Amino acid sequence: MTHFLEVDDLEPAELARVLELAQLTPAPAVLTGRGVALVFEKPSARTRNSSELAVFQLGGHPVAIRAEEVGFDRRESVEDVTLTLAQYHSAIGARVFDHKVLERMAAVSPVPVINLLSDLAHPCQALADLLTLQQHFGRLSGLKVAWVGDGNNVCRSLLLASSLAGISVAAACPPGFEPDRGAVDRARARGIDVVVTGDVAEAVRGADAVCTDTWISMGQEVTEAGRRSAFRGFTVDPPVMALAAPGAVFLHCLPAHRGDEVTGDVIDGSQSLVWPQAANRMHVFRGLLLWLFGSVL
Repeated sequence: MTHFLEVDDLEPAELARVLELAQLTPAPAVLTGRGVALVFEKPSARTRNSSELAVFQLGGHPVAIRAEEVGFDRRESVEDVTLTLAQYHSAIGARVFDHKVLERMAAVSPVPVINLLSDLAHPCQALADLLTLQQHFGRLSGLKVAWVGDGNNVCRSLLLASSLAGISVAAACPPGFEPDRGAVDRARARGIDVVVTGDVAEAVRGADAVCTDTWISMGQEVTEAGRRSAFRGFTVDPPVMALAAPGAVFLHCLPAHRGDEVTGDVIDGSQSLVWPQAANRMHVFRGLLLWLFGSVL
């Protein structure tokens, strides 16, 4: 059974195929008469809308399920919920607080389990990032991406996705907020150049794309004051973008907080690709489903 818990569950050729399928129009109705369960422990705007519409575009029926409706390990065990949903649905997507929940689901599920976000990884977002870059530059291999800010789950997945596509990465993060060392080692093992630094200018200089994310993610509100202090100097503003390569673009997975991790004149400016990037969340989820169901049906 093929599951998609981390972006490098895909091989490089499989990643390229998913991106190719994401742009297939019209999309074949491979999910006609089938359901896809979409479990949300954490609320979402882009993930729910993009995944539901992708399932619909493939002829299927998406069923969004709130946390209180399943009650992982409160009403029922993760395993029992998973096995129940698999009786009705051809795939299960889940947006969870703890990545171990996804691993437990995948361990028992007879249908594909898809990571819609966890504390460890956001692989569908990374697919959308790569598709956006591919559409804009016409290639992926040889590009340089700079990450500025928190080396979080989004950064980690982008780093791993970049390693599959031949993109070098430089991450500028405050001390203590660097990306997971294991992911950095995995990326370097694939032969790409990975730089982790506390110097924004070093990371951004010559980059084809500058990426960031909110400083305070869902569930981190209690540490907001300390995080704001730590991230002072890590705002992507016009002087930062000026250090990047000519024609560089700006990416943000959203939601954005103008004045914190990015200024309004950058995210709303001519270099920003955040809206095509958001749209591509739907397209890559459709491509991922086409790839998964091409593998299992």
